[in-house]
Amino acid sequence: MNTFLALSKKEITQMTKEYKIVWLPIVYILLGLTQPIMMYFLPAILQSMGGIEGIMIDPSMAKPEGREVLASTLNSQFDQLGIIILAIATMGIIQGEKANGMMAFILTRPVSVSSYINSKILIHFGLAVICITLGYAMSFGYTSYLFTAVPITQAFLALVFYCVWLLFVITFVAMMSTYFNNSAFIALISIVVLFVCRFCAGLHPLIDVINPASNSLYATSILLTGEVEFLYCFNIIVTGLLVLLMVAIMHNFIAKKKF
Repeated sequence: MNTFLALSKKEITQMTKEYKIVWLPIVYILLGLTQPIMMYFLPAILQSMGGIEGIMIDPSMAKPEGREVLASTLNSQFDQLGIIILAIATMGIIQGEKANGMMAFILTRPVSVSSYINSKILIHFGLAVICITLGYAMSFGYTSYLFTAVPITQAFLALVFYCVWLLFVITFVAMMSTYFNNSAFIALISIVVLFVCRFCAGLHPLIDVINPASNSLYATSILLTGEVEFLYCFNIIVTGLLVLLMVAIMHNFIAKKKF
């Protein structure tokens, strides 16, 4: 435990030096603000750009509800640009220390591979959760102010399910960072695989059970319907098992390499 805490402190210090604890929350706050503000001022934006001539608009279409706007924040902002930013921010989570020899230096000390990997994943996951929560909270506040109020219980449950997907994202990027040495390739392969997972979510119920990205789909469903189906629990269990499997693969690779 003392080793894990020491490594966690090192990770926090490193993130502070790289200003991740400053710029990453700011980016997600801006992403959270973008969707409700853009949807609220969209008619004015169209008008300022020359009106809505030539654009088919249903006059009976009602103003979107707050839950729809908040759900689109998860889908349009966090699950697209947000995933790209997160993958780029964490692409060197292990690769960087492999390249500069820090991993070899740490693992020649009385430090277990498990403590090393767990400290990496948990600290970066914690930062990601803080960033997402800040951006989500800003979106929740502006959505409730500009549109209709969203039940806080639904909003909280949706955030919990989204954070399960977030854990998979961080762990997968860390695994790619363990195997490959080119940071650009790590970011590229991570983004492609994660986007494929997100695209496949919702295609078939059987796929949703084993697809970690379905947690994001469930989050938006909870916001829109307010219902939590029993099937959602199976996906959380499968995602947790996949995370443990990836951690085991990383542990085996690092142990065999004997850095």
